[in-house]
This record gives sequence, C-alpha cells and structure tokens, in this order.
Amino acid sequence: MNPRRTWPDERLIKAAQDGDVTSLTTVVVESQPHVRKFALSLCASPQDAEDAAQEALIILYRKIGTLRATGALASWMFRIVRNECLRQVGLLVSRGDGASAVPEPSAEPSAEDAVLRRLEVERVAAAIGALPRDQRQVLIMRDLQGLPGRTVAHSLGLSGAAMKSRLHRARAALRHALATTERTTAPACDRSVDPSAGGDATQ
Repeated sequence: MNPRRTWPDERLIKAAQDGDVTSLTTVVVESQPHVRKFALSLCASPQDAEDAAQEALIILYRKIGTLRATGALASWMFRIVRNECLRQVGLLVSRGDGASAVPEPSAEPSAEDAVLRRLEVERVAAAIGALPRDQRQVLIMRDLQGLPGRTVAHSLGLSGAAMKSRLHRARAALRHALATTERTTAPACDRSVDPSAGGDATQ
C-alpha cells in the first residue's frame, strides 16, 4: 500500500515555526517528496533538480520561522526551487538580483486562497513534468530559465527554426494539459508559468 503523500498540516507547520525541533524535522521530511517533484519539473537535469531540492529543504529548515502563512508552504517551496534552478545557470547573479534567491514568504492569505494556490502550484508542476523530455527541456530553458532563444538552440544542438517549433509544441501541450486539468480542479489563482508569454523566442 502506498498512501498519497500530503503536505504537512498547518498545526505541524505552526509548531515548527514556534521552535519545536521534532515538528520541524517532520515538516522537512514530509515536504521532501513534493519539493523533489517540483525540482524535477523545473530544473534542466536530474542533477540540477537534486541540488535545487536539497538547497530548498535547507532553506525550509533554517527559515521556516519567516513564513507568515502556514497555508502558503507549497507556493513558497515552488518559488525557492524555481529560483535555485535559475541560479544554477547563473541568471540571478548575472542580472544582479541574487538577493531574490530566497523569495519572501507569502503574506497571510485566506484559507480559500491558500488551498487554491497550493492546487495551482502542484497542477503546473505536474503538467510540466508530464511533457515529453525534449519539450520539457526547451520549455524550461526558454520560459522558466529565461535563456535567449539562440542559447537554447545552441545548447540543444538545434537550428533556430527547430527550437522555435519544439517550443511552440511544448507551449501548446502545456496549455492543453492545464486546460484539461482546470476542468476538474480549482481555478487558477496565481499561474506560475504563462506558456503564452515570452514573445519572440529568438530574443
């Protein structure tokens, strides 16, 4: 039997914030599979994903006291993992905004907003992770890591036209997956990835 893993409940998170070491350890352990799932969906390689997940869990352990909303743990972890993936390709440093590597924990949302945000974070991560590897890779590099189209094409050994075509298919597949799941889940409250954004893929 393999019961579905859930995020730590808010009472446990509150106890961890109040300094209970046992609760804090439990929060980290229970968050680990979700954080790794985010990392595998958002990072360009399994090794990058493992590094990002480990760093995110360290940040969780050290900074959980700064989380103002116990219901916002999932979205906070999502942003930390995403920023770690960005940092691994040097974008945050080169842009001079390295201070944002640990995003400010979300302000206290309503109970409904917290549930919707958590569902949306998991829905987007699952949709990206379900893409074929070639589509996931180009989508991550172009739309999540923000790399220039020429850099993405060169890294993947593709012509500019082939890279654009693959990116178009990836964005279309992601839109379709999100539209499909939206019919059976709560509506989006803060979409983390906008597959229609990005403009000219060669810029």
